[in-house]
Amino acid sequence: MAAPWWAAALVTLGVVGLAAGPRGCAAQPVVLASYAQPKLSLRPYDWTYLRVDLPASFSSITMNFATDRDIPREHLRDLPKSDLAIICLMIANPPIPDTSDYYLDNLLSNFLAVGSFGNTNNQSNLVQCIPFQKNTTIVLTNGQISPGIWYIGYFNGLGPARTQSKMISRGRALSVSTSITVEGCPTSALWGPYCNQTIETIGCSQFSRYNNSRDLLGLTINTRKILKTKENTRRTSFLSRSNHPIGHQLESNSTSVVGVENLITCAISNDSLCLRQGDIKFYFLDIVNQALQFEITAANFRLSQSASLICYLRCNALPQRDLHDYSGDISSAPLVIKLPNIGRWYIAIEILNKTQMRNTTAPMLDTICFSFDWQVTGCLNGKTGTDCLWEAYVLQRVPKRNPSVPFESYYVPTDERALLEYSHFSLEKFLTNSSFEQFAWTYFFLDVPQGSAGALIHVQLKSDKELNYELYSKYGGLPSNDSWDYYASRTSSSNGSVFYSLQNSTDSDMDLSIFYAKEGTWCFGVKHPNYTSNSQTYMSISLQGCHRNCNQKGVCHASVDESGLTFYSFCTCDRDHGGFDCSDELVSPNGHIRQSVFLIASNAAAILPAFWALRQKAFAEWILYTSSGISSALYHSCDVGTWCILSFRVLQFLDFWLSFMAVVGTFIYMATIKEASKRAMHTAVFILTAILAATGATRSANIGIVIAIGSFGLLIGWILEFSTARRFVCCSWRINLNVPHRWPNLAALFWNTLEMLNKRFRWLYLLFGLITLSFAALSWKLESNSSYWIWHSMWHITIYTSSFFFLCSMRVNTTNHSPETTYELTRQDTLPTTESSQT
Repeated sequence: MAAPWWAAALVTLGVVGLAAGPRGCAAQPVVLASYAQPKLSLRPYDWTYLRVDLPASFSSITMNFATDRDIPREHLRDLPKSDLAIICLMIANPPIPDTSDYYLDNLLSNFLAVGSFGNTNNQSNLVQCIPFQKNTTIVLTNGQISPGIWYIGYFNGLGPARTQSKMISRGRALSVSTSITVEGCPTSALWGPYCNQTIETIGCSQFSRYNNSRDLLGLTINTRKILKTKENTRRTSFLSRSNHPIGHQLESNSTSVVGVENLITCAISNDSLCLRQGDIKFYFLDIVNQALQFEITAANFRLSQSASLICYLRCNALPQRDLHDYSGDISSAPLVIKLPNIGRWYIAIEILNKTQMRNTTAPMLDTICFSFDWQVTGCLNGKTGTDCLWEAYVLQRVPKRNPSVPFESYYVPTDERALLEYSHFSLEKFLTNSSFEQFAWTYFFLDVPQGSAGALIHVQLKSDKELNYELYSKYGGLPSNDSWDYYASRTSSSNGSVFYSLQNSTDSDMDLSIFYAKEGTWCFGVKHPNYTSNSQTYMSISLQGCHRNCNQKGVCHASVDESGLTFYSFCTCDRDHGGFDCSDELVSPNGHIRQSVFLIASNAAAILPAFWALRQKAFAEWILYTSSGISSALYHSCDVGTWCILSFRVLQFLDFWLSFMAVVGTFIYMATIKEASKRAMHTAVFILTAILAATGATRSANIGIVIAIGSFGLLIGWILEFSTARRFVCCSWRINLNVPHRWPNLAALFWNTLEMLNKRFRWLYLLFGLITLSFAALSWKLESNSSYWIWHSMWHITIYTSSFFFLCSMRVNTTNHSPETTYELTRQDTLPTTESSQT
């Protein structure tokens, strides 16, 4: 039976050298992968992710983004957060954009200065974002970003209302097209951003040694050797899959060993590595498990006092002179990296002439040959830390099999099978109790499975006494006092990251969450006093969907990114809350009641046009206004969470459709045409407004479209009415071509039309109708998430009131200006003369 992976402190996949420089053999990169998405639509406050895998052999990635939004760069700073659409890039986990004013100001400053992502060369965990532009092309090489899993986030609007639920979000829907091409070197013998670096193999050896006076240097283990330990005072160890006789000897004598170190040494013999000034050579080392340190040493060289042998190191990317993680002069002292992260470490070596740097006329150095080696040190025996004395445990993942959150699970130590029934375990039972320092460390390793980078790690400590523990976490490496990703104690914690939260912590309770945790190995280190405590502390570590279950203010959902390879969780908040985890209160309880009353009761304004239509026996219009007011009240009652008589989608469609019909129906009523023509126009309007309500009900442009349709219907109605009454005038004009005789008829027609329009309308009511209609359009335009309730209530009042004024402006059945019972143009049978019009 194979031992668990964590028991082996270190295993390398291979070490090779990269000979680089102007004399390298270049090759044309080939396409390793490509991705194309013709169109991705984002509604207001909508977002999604795209996962991109960059293999270790990639040389460059080209990303093309084409959007339907083109905002001049000088106007970007003037946009509110709700209108700011951005594209973000982040390694290992889906990005969460920081919505603080400071971050957004830096984002826009970097974009305006660079025109691309900000500082993608820093290899940090910061989110790199750019605003939407018409066309953007970005090329990044493996010298700028490291291989691995990258996520692209698309966000249309930022702010706490980003995840607000059904309340209407005003804004513009956007679309973006994405095209991605990943290129790499055609063969494994080539490397680098331009495939101009050749690879040379370097031999390595692996051996183990005790960390006390008994030295086992020279002991070579040909296969993977793993020591598994139990309690400190009664160790039983074994070497798995080893046929070496020394292995069995180690097993019988290992109870007296304090700690065992595993070493891997790689070396280049003397005179096999030669460099000239200006040349640089690269090597890489794969660290696939936790290591204590690795040390790089140079030997057998002769350098002048003006020359130095400089070494640069960088994790998961090629180092450069001005871009690296560590550097040092290995001609004067070895370069030691403590607690290196898991991953591929690249090493670059060059000859640096100090005189040449200060004086450009200084002579070039001759070729210098030397040898160097590096040594990676880890721990066996299930130990880690200083002198391999600290306990390290692997945590086994136990899925909860929750269908709504596919990756939900909890972690417990594998040594305690009984604990698999519980999601927590006793911490004191596993703490390190052999240390010569005041404080000791205990480490817990866990693995976040592939495809669940959109989950969060939730860690909780509960004690029956005051907590005196500090908790450190790090991705891909051992945390320490000097190196960690997140930190928490009873009195302080790391802050300033949108991916970390420490809430509801007390003197005896610690509760922290890491949002969108990266796939791979995480290590949690507990720093505690060396003495044995008599307290009882329980620790629980779990992989969850949403932070604190959306704080009981929303519903947690799981979705997949656009590539279909990663699940991510998100909250759909209730009407009163928003934000990433629904922790932002957008509306207070009293404000919710006030808004509900306004939104529902304001629809009572529909009584005004409905009453007038009923009084004039316009039964079709009466049914239309009454139905519109009732459907709007029912829709907003459902929207604010009071009562839903039908589904929300059906109620929303009815509300907008009947509202559009009420506006257009008012205009058609003002054109007093025959019922047959009116029915035809109503049918056409039914179809058009239904399409508007079904395809984009909340668009601000709809109000202009509806008014345009109504005005066009009124114009058509008047044309029909006018053409019916004056149909023989056109024929007489065709026959009578005498222009001087035609002018009196035209003047008479013009003045007669004005007089009849004057008799048709009450102009004061018509003016009031136009004013209230303008207020309605303004109210629609001013609606936002924060002021939606007041402006939409004003929309209800003003749109129904404007319909009432327009109806009242019609002079139907009046005798103020003529003894005739009506002045409808359609009822005149003879051509009016100038004399009759003046009578």
